Order: sequence, then structure tokens, then C-alpha cells
Amino acid sequence: MKFISLKSRGGNYMVVAENIAWLRSGENGQTNVGIVGGSPLVVDGNIEEIAAKILAG
Repeated sequence: MKFISLKSRGGNYMVVAENIAWLRSGENGQTNVGIVGGSPLVVDGNIEEIAAKILAG
């Protein structure tokens, strides 16, 4: 199981990479991260930055 650290303005997340279903641009330089079986997370960074973290992690 591979965990990815994602930063948010409200707190930080450790997310299982295999549980990420989709990414969508949000407001103010943030990205919505869809989680299988859960609610989306709003994290800091654009889609390209978040995708790079997921793929590199």
C-alpha cells in the first residue's frame, strides 16, 4: 500500500494512492481529489502538481 502526503489549508492528509479516483481543478489554486468510497478532498496545488506527487510517490 502506497501513501501520498497531500497538503490542505485545513490540515494535511495521508491518502492511499490506489484509492484516488479522479482530480478536478478547484478554486484559488486548489484541486479536488476524488476518493473511492468517500468524499472529495480539497488540497493545495494544481492538477499537474498533485498528479506528479501521486505518480512519484
